[in-house]
Amino acid sequence: MSDEVDKGVARRYDVSAKLGKGAYGIVWKSVDKKTRESVAVKKIFDAFQNATDAQRTYREVVYLLQMNHDNIIRLKNVMKADNGKDIYLIFEYMETDLHAVIRANILEEIHKQYIMAQAFKALKYMHSAHIVHRDLKPANLLLNVDCLMKVADFGLARTLVDIQNGTPGRGDTMTEYVASRWYRSPEILVGSAQYGYAADLWSLGCIFAEMIIGKAVFNGSSTLNQLEVICELLGYPTSDEQQALSSDFASNMYENLVISPEVMSRLDSTTVEERFRDKFPTASEAAVKLLMGLLRYIPEERTSVNEGLTCEYCGQFYDEACAVEERVGVGKNPEDAEHGFDTLLRSSVDVDDNMKLKTVQYRDMLYGICDAHAKGSRGSQEYPRRV
Repeated sequence: MSDEVDKGVARRYDVSAKLGKGAYGIVWKSVDKKTRESVAVKKIFDAFQNATDAQRTYREVVYLLQMNHDNIIRLKNVMKADNGKDIYLIFEYMETDLHAVIRANILEEIHKQYIMAQAFKALKYMHSAHIVHRDLKPANLLLNVDCLMKVADFGLARTLVDIQNGTPGRGDTMTEYVASRWYRSPEILVGSAQYGYAADLWSLGCIFAEMIIGKAVFNGSSTLNQLEVICELLGYPTSDEQQALSSDFASNMYENLVISPEVMSRLDSTTVEERFRDKFPTASEAAVKLLMGLLRYIPEERTSVNEGLTCEYCGQFYDEACAVEERVGVGKNPEDAEHGFDTLLRSSVDVDDNMKLKTVQYRDMLYGICDAHAKGSRGSQEYPRRV
């Protein structure tokens, strides 16, 4: 897990300040020597150590190379490492993230409205492409000095082409081990295998709440405790609400919750709206209405992206472009990643999100994208973009 940059990357980019480092990689602020643009160079350590990590990296690269939206981070380049283990992803540079901005306590009301409007735009685009992000949280919403917001980190994203119609494809299921616990929707927490786009809407509601009160609204210490703290605000779910979570484990998990007599007494003596107004005393009526719309047990009852775009809280930022579903789907195969790479990247394997390939297959496909770009971009600045 070397902090050094490969020579091939250093020839293309002036790598300077380290922006962050974790167990899986390191990010530097850099400058493209050709364009003089600021970029973020992300080195993923040992990206092909196991099939799960390799699949996540593969998904992020293939999805991002197909998306072109002002509120989704742009992947500008992909480069392989000399050691055959690491991989470099080069993104457009953003100054900070929402997590840091919330902690700095510098958001005005207009900033919150603008961020929420942009988030709804990004979700409309992603969901129209049949992609659910599954890891929305403040740290994955990047910002610049003009409060332009871009969704990042698509490593846990996946397509829902089959599940969107109500039935999982090929008998496969969705995993519940996604997203940071504090932003997981109730259906994911209780182990549903058929959740969909509404999981992102719950996460967005948690993010919005955090922007208002300056801290995570549901900060459970375990899965069961997470359900407990949600109950303190939303109340204990009815049998219909539990059934709507589409999990055989829901009723048993809720039966095992430990809710204090004091909390139960408060739930019995107050309405949901009263508890929301108590929890968010500084929030406007429009903000509380949006919060209550996003944070609902029944996924189908959550505020939709279209409703969010035109709601009283975000409506001032609505324009006709918001109404356009710009994508009709994102492909699952490597040849879908970039126009012109089909001959090099075509594979006999149908790369379906419900199927995990061998680690070496993900490595070969990703390095194939790197090689194709290195060969085809001589004289070109970056990947061609799909519209």
